[in-house]
Amino acid sequence: MAVYTDVAADELADFLSRYDIGDLLSYKGIAEGVENSNFLLHTSRGYFILTLYEKRVARDDLPFFLSLMTHLAGNGINCPQPVADREGRSLATLAGRPAAIIGFLDGVWPRKPSVVHCAGVGEALAKMHLAGRGFAMKRANALSVAGWRPLFAAAEARADEVQPGLRDFLAAELSYLESGVWPSDLPQGLIHADLFPDNVFFIGDDVSGIIDFTFACNDLLAYDVAICLNAWCFEADHAFNVTKAQALLSAYTRIRPLDAAEQAALPLLARGAALRFLLTRLVDWLNVPEGALVKPKDPMEYVRKLRFQQNVAGIRDYGVEIAGAVA
Repeated sequence: MAVYTDVAADELADFLSRYDIGDLLSYKGIAEGVENSNFLLHTSRGYFILTLYEKRVARDDLPFFLSLMTHLAGNGINCPQPVADREGRSLATLAGRPAAIIGFLDGVWPRKPSVVHCAGVGEALAKMHLAGRGFAMKRANALSVAGWRPLFAAAEARADEVQPGLRDFLAAELSYLESGVWPSDLPQGLIHADLFPDNVFFIGDDVSGIIDFTFACNDLLAYDVAICLNAWCFEADHAFNVTKAQALLSAYTRIRPLDAAEQAALPLLARGAALRFLLTRLVDWLNVPEGALVKPKDPMEYVRKLRFQQNVAGIRDYGVEIAGAVA
């Protein structure tokens, strides 16, 4: 979450007059995250999140995201629900941007994920994958392998400003992952594609909900697991925590076992996931709009994660042996 587009108080008041969510008491921008402009609304009926969709989010994709949240909630996954206006519309326009109001979700995201948190997110991810099976709408992953070359092209000229030699490092890894090694025959389905700690809320040790589905799409289910290994299982000093990985994978496979091909592919998928987030972070790092209320994330974190994943020999390096699992 972030704020790229500010909203004037009178403009917001006019916008909210179309909704039955009470009187506006206060609102404030949310600086966390990097993708969209987000505001916390406090009304006489409670709290809500207002999102103005920016950057990589296409307006035509928004019905997919909003419908998905409704579908998942109807299938046992706790996630924010879109709020419709008096004419039944969940999607509108504010300050020249597509906009939606969603319900507020109780809980906090873990600033320092523990082993228990990692087990919780593994279980929640598996349940989400199963709940997504009945969702009829489809959306391709625009940030899979075919989408990485344009990101690299947008950042390569200045990549070495971040770290000398970074351009060549990225070019070599991208060429490898584009060479035909990326799997296409693994189980596919609905994935979150951005399940970082700030998108999972907890109350105590229990997952209270999943938020931010603006990268959700249809892709390899094990790729979603790989994203989580990178996002949840490294320490602040960038060391990989095998105990956390073991907890995450064990909890996931108790709900949805990984088949043998998924297990074999997981290290490669984790490399791809590391490159994907390295590239998007690098582009964002080099292109923060002047005056935007946003905290771009350090791309170097994912350089270190990618180097680790390049040296993973197999799933045992993640602390588990689940070769007997089936789909």
